[in-house]
Amino acid sequence: MKTVKPGIYQHYKGQRYKVLCEATHSETEETVVVYQCLYGDFGMWVRPKAMFLESVEVSGRQVPRFEFISE
Repeated sequence: MKTVKPGIYQHYKGQRYKVLCEATHSETEETVVVYQCLYGDFGMWVRPKAMFLESVEVSGRQVPRFEFISE
């Protein structure tokens, strides 16, 4: 599985997020991505790396859930 590099990503629904790092869940050892909203309350979130990197279907075509925009 590829590395998620830090930087700005755009979610397929249009919002932008700042990826800070990858981390490991203390109980399951699952790799998660730590990221921050660049809108609203600028909340901090984690999402399983596999889910962060997966594609989703939008209007009948596959698009990345998060797309790298810039560092």
